[in-house]
Amino acid sequence: MITSILQTLQAKKRLFEGQTPGKQYSPISIQEVVKKAVRKAGIKKKVTLHWLRRSYATHLLESGTDLRYIQELLGHSSSKTIDIYM
Repeated sequence: MITSILQTLQAKKRLFEGQTPGKQYSPISIQEVVKKAVRKAGIKKKVTLHWLRRSYATHLLESGTDLRYIQELLGHSSSKTIDIYM
Protein backbone atom coordinates (compact mmCIF):
# COMPACT_ATOMS: atom_id res chain seq x y z
CA MET A 1 0.00 0.00 0.00
CA ILE A 2 2.70 2.53 0.97
CA THR A 3 4.76 1.60 -2.09
CA SER A 4 1.72 2.18 -4.27
CA ILE A 5 1.14 5.62 -2.74
CA LEU A 6 4.80 6.59 -3.18
CA GLN A 7 4.73 5.53 -6.82
CA THR A 8 1.64 7.67 -7.35
CA LEU A 9 3.28 10.69 -5.71
CA GLN A 10 6.53 10.46 -7.67
CA ALA A 11 6.93 13.28 -10.16
CA LYS A 12 6.41 12.36 -13.77
CA LYS A 13 8.91 13.37 -16.39
CA ARG A 14 6.24 15.24 -18.34
CA LEU A 15 3.46 17.46 -17.07
CA PHE A 16 1.19 16.38 -19.93
CA GLU A 17 1.66 13.05 -21.62
CA GLY A 18 0.62 12.05 -25.11
CA GLN A 19 -1.51 9.04 -25.92
CA THR A 20 1.35 6.71 -25.01
CA PRO A 21 2.20 6.86 -21.28
CA GLY A 22 5.58 8.51 -20.71
CA LYS A 23 5.69 9.99 -24.21
CA GLN A 24 5.27 13.64 -25.06
CA TYR A 25 2.48 15.24 -27.03
CA SER A 26 3.39 15.77 -30.65
CA PRO A 27 4.01 19.43 -31.60
CA ILE A 28 1.07 19.28 -34.01
CA SER A 29 -1.27 18.08 -31.25
CA ILE A 30 -0.19 20.90 -28.97
CA GLN A 31 -0.66 23.46 -31.75
CA GLU A 32 -4.19 22.18 -32.34
CA VAL A 33 -5.06 22.40 -28.63
CA VAL A 34 -3.77 25.98 -28.50
CA LYS A 35 -5.64 26.94 -31.70
CA LYS A 36 -8.93 25.61 -30.31
CA ALA A 37 -8.43 27.36 -26.97
CA VAL A 38 -7.60 30.67 -28.67
CA ARG A 39 -10.64 30.36 -30.92
CA LYS A 40 -12.94 29.49 -27.97
CA ALA A 41 -11.59 32.43 -25.96
CA GLY A 42 -12.27 34.79 -28.84
CA ILE A 43 -8.68 36.00 -28.96
CA LYS A 44 -7.97 37.78 -32.23
CA LYS A 45 -4.24 38.26 -31.65
CA LYS A 46 -1.80 35.76 -33.14
CA VAL A 47 -0.83 33.25 -30.44
CA THR A 48 2.11 30.88 -30.80
CA LEU A 49 3.59 28.24 -28.52
CA HIS A 50 6.72 30.36 -28.18
CA TRP A 51 4.57 33.29 -27.07
CA LEU A 52 3.04 31.11 -24.35
CA ARG A 53 6.49 29.92 -23.26
CA ARG A 54 7.75 33.49 -22.96
CA SER A 55 4.60 34.56 -21.08
CA TYR A 56 5.07 31.69 -18.63
CA ALA A 57 8.69 32.69 -18.00
CA THR A 58 7.69 36.34 -17.53
CA HIS A 59 4.99 35.41 -15.01
CA LEU A 60 7.47 33.26 -13.08
CA LEU A 61 9.96 36.13 -12.98
CA GLU A 62 7.31 38.66 -11.91
CA SER A 63 6.22 36.35 -9.08
CA GLY A 64 9.77 36.24 -7.72
CA THR A 65 11.10 32.98 -9.18
CA ASP A 66 14.90 32.91 -9.34
CA LEU A 67 16.20 33.69 -12.82
CA ARG A 68 18.62 30.75 -12.75
CA TYR A 69 15.73 28.39 -12.04
CA ILE A 70 13.78 29.80 -14.99
CA GLN A 71 16.88 29.41 -17.16
CA GLU A 72 17.16 25.74 -16.19
CA LEU A 73 13.43 25.15 -16.57
CA LEU A 74 13.43 26.53 -20.10
CA GLY A 75 16.58 24.61 -21.00
CA HIS A 76 18.73 27.65 -21.75
CA SER A 77 22.46 27.07 -21.38
CA SER A 78 23.37 30.77 -21.29
CA SER A 79 21.87 33.43 -19.04
CA LYS A 80 22.12 35.87 -21.97
CA THR A 81 19.27 34.05 -23.70
CA ILE A 82 16.91 34.88 -20.88
CA ASP A 83 17.89 38.53 -20.51
CA ILE A 84 14.78 39.43 -22.53
CA TYR A 85 12.65 38.69 -19.46
CA MET A 86 14.39 41.32 -17.33
